[in-house]
Amino acid sequence: MPELPEVETVRSGLAPAMEGAVITQARVNRPDLRWPFPDRMAERLEGRQVLQLRRRSKYILADLEGGESLLVHLGMSGRMTVSGDPLGRFHHEHPAAVKHDHVVLDMSNGARVTFNDPRRFGAMDLLPTEGAERHPLLAGLGPEPLGNAFSGAYLAEKLKTKRTPIKAALLDQRVVAGLGNIYVCETLYRARISPARRCDRIASSRLAALAPVIRDVLQDAIAAGGSTLRDFRRADGELGYFQHVFDVYDREGQPCRTAGCDATVRRIVQSGRSSFYCPQCQR
Repeated sequence: MPELPEVETVRSGLAPAMEGAVITQARVNRPDLRWPFPDRMAERLEGRQVLQLRRRSKYILADLEGGESLLVHLGMSGRMTVSGDPLGRFHHEHPAAVKHDHVVLDMSNGARVTFNDPRRFGAMDLLPTEGAERHPLLAGLGPEPLGNAFSGAYLAEKLKTKRTPIKAALLDQRVVAGLGNIYVCETLYRARISPARRCDRIASSRLAALAPVIRDVLQDAIAAGGSTLRDFRRADGELGYFQHVFDVYDREGQPCRTAGCDATVRRIVQSGRSSFYCPQCQR
């Protein structure tokens, strides 16, 4: 499932095609994805200008003229891609529709935004822009790791009494929003903390030091266009490249990248998810 860097990469790729443009035609080709689409979704989208695109955790929010926002979750295999040339420099034909093109938005600038989702684990909803944070999918989320509300002091206070493994705590969206398995593994490697270590057995100073490491990992991944493992594509259809510089994720049995370390990366399973780490560097 796409994590924060992948969703932010898609959002930034969609912005030039959608922000400031009007949705001239909306085609909704099925009644549902993971959940039913909202009533009269196409009708409520058509004729609305997209005021801005923003991201909350792993969700994209398109704020529309008229006071509603379109909420999008990519799910396991969802892709939002742009065809045409919204800058008007060239003429590009839109590709023919393919299977699993479930929602298609034609924009007033000539761009077309297509949501394709073979597994149909994605979701879309329409909600009031004012008070959007109270939507059931958003209400319980913790602070954004790249935002001002997230700090070392906050993280240490939140985690210092938890008796759960640090890996599980960082995956808890109520603690910090947007982190998933890949970037938690990479963060803990850089911080030299074992994914199995309990939070309450980690010094507060080490917990606080995780905050800047989390930011660095996410910013590095965003700069690389996210990580492509199976289904993820950017809005322009290209792949992300951060997977080529993973330190531990999906590197079981390969040498640790730390200079002077002769250990190999191990994999353990925690709550049904694979954790990758160096047993020598991470304690």
